[in-house]
Amino acid sequence: MNAPVEKPKKPAMSLEKAAKARRKFLQSVGLTGGVVGLSLLGYIPVLSASAQRLRPPGALNESDFLSSCIKCGQCVQVCPVQAIKLGDLIDGFGVGVPHIDPRQQACDFSCDAVQCILACPTGSLTYKKPPFLNIREGALLAAAPILKAKENDPEPTLNLKERIGVARLARPSACLAVQGKGFKGQARGAGFAGKMRYMDVDRWKPIPITEHPYDLPLCDLCVRECPVKGAIELRPFTAADGTSRMQPVVLEPCVGCGVCEMVCPAEPAAIIVDAQATWHGEVALAPAVTPKEPS
Repeated sequence: MNAPVEKPKKPAMSLEKAAKARRKFLQSVGLTGGVVGLSLLGYIPVLSASAQRLRPPGALNESDFLSSCIKCGQCVQVCPVQAIKLGDLIDGFGVGVPHIDPRQQACDFSCDAVQCILACPTGSLTYKKPPFLNIREGALLAAAPILKAKENDPEPTLNLKERIGVARLARPSACLAVQGKGFKGQARGAGFAGKMRYMDVDRWKPIPITEHPYDLPLCDLCVRECPVKGAIELRPFTAADGTSRMQPVVLEPCVGCGVCEMVCPAEPAAIIVDAQATWHGEVALAPAVTPKEPS
């Protein structure tokens, strides 16, 4: 019987080679960690984006909208006041998806026919949802909204079934009407770039808001410039000091276009639009005020 053959022993690694291998290993670990860290830095905004965006009119529910929009930008191109923008990295999974920043430029329906819906090739913006898509409670408008600019037309309504948000008097103490003050000048100052159409100027040609100054004994810009009939009104109330004041109250026809927020001269705006909010009835008057009894 033959004796077992002993395998040759691996020569011991020198201290110099061992130190070199350790350095290489640590460098690899560090490089891997850096790559992973940089990747996460780019991904964190995507994950952390949580602010709800105001979508263009006719948008599907958010999850359906995000999954169906192909980010083609057709809606952006047809908007006459350039209200629609495409989301960037801070919009998380909504990057490249259209939205409206109403404080900068609201949708004033200058196009009359909601051209962004007509231009959408996928149905992400639609006049009427297919039956298999649900309608959120409070999103459905009680009636087709009447566009003030079309009030004298044979068909004065907008072909819109659901609201995209709801306006809210977020800062009553900043509201000039609540303070009993008027307003004179450019609604948002000389440097504001927003546009809007004015029927007394040209129905089909929106102009910079800076070119249409106001002189109002009592500020009612949110009511005056709201493009939808009956969506907001001033109502009387008795202030804490006993004086009679007026306060804007948002009503059911509000579609969430954001014009009230855009034209509000207070900084920050006293009235804002809550994106994707639904209608749950009139909001109670501010706690510091008491409704005035009807005479």
